[in-house]
Amino acid sequence: MAVNTISPRAGASVDRPYAHRKPFSLSHLIGRILFWALVIFILFYTIFPFFWAVAAAIKTNSDMIATPTRYWPRDIYWGNLQYVFENGDFLRALRNSAIVSIGTVLVALLFGSFAAYALGRMKFRGRSATLYIILSMTMFPAIAILGSLYQMIRAFNLYNTIPALVITYLTFTLPFTTWVLTNFFKAMPGELEESALVDGSTPFQAFTKILLPLALPGLVTTGLLAFIAAWNEFLYSLTFTTQDFAARTVQPAIAGFSGRNQFEEPWGAVMAASVVVTVPLVALVLIFQRKILGGLTAGAVKG
Repeated sequence: MAVNTISPRAGASVDRPYAHRKPFSLSHLIGRILFWALVIFILFYTIFPFFWAVAAAIKTNSDMIATPTRYWPRDIYWGNLQYVFENGDFLRALRNSAIVSIGTVLVALLFGSFAAYALGRMKFRGRSATLYIILSMTMFPAIAILGSLYQMIRAFNLYNTIPALVITYLTFTLPFTTWVLTNFFKAMPGELEESALVDGSTPFQAFTKILLPLALPGLVTTGLLAFIAAWNEFLYSLTFTTQDFAARTVQPAIAGFSGRNQFEEPWGAVMAASVVVTVPLVALVLIFQRKILGGLTAGAVKG
């Protein structure tokens, strides 16, 4: 039985594997090496401080000062974490931080969303100037307004209270929230609001039932950023609270850790407390990571 074979014609191109591979280029190889070296350096630069904090939290004091440096302890020591969780002052400070941070976020989102709706959807004279004034308020360093805030807190008899911290934290979270949410409301198509008004909704109903749900990614993103800022705040908490921990938050509480004597620094306990207060922030970012990514991009595109 004859088998017909088809031979390629003369001059016809034959597809060969790797025929389209680019020729070796030394400059391309050097570029790739530099690229991955930069990636590794950035990863090391960002991850190593967290690794060191976790490792130090489970070290003894002798391991902390050992020479040469031990990057990981010989034996895991849980005494630092035990000290943190058995420290009543630290637990009260942790509770205060949660109350202050959540309260700050709720108030900032409540007033910030209404202000952002007005600035983003309504047309009135001075709107742009108002936006720039709000933006400029976020540029003041915290120390610049510390004296005036102290006088206000004293005048209203709010010193060493939770409301004092919420009010002072709003000085930097509320302008930021308003500015970011304004861009989200601006990016929404005007037809959404117009159709709701045609159907008989009031402007308030159109805002709460149509626009606000669509701005959920922006609310989550700005709320999380405001929570992180309030959770990590140190200066105002140290200034407007006392050492009885009635309202003091975790950051000054960690700074106030003391050793068994005046010559001992409890670095292990400080690192253990730092790890503990970081866990809620990491958990929130992991839980809301999709909303955060949507919030970071949604307001950048004009609808």
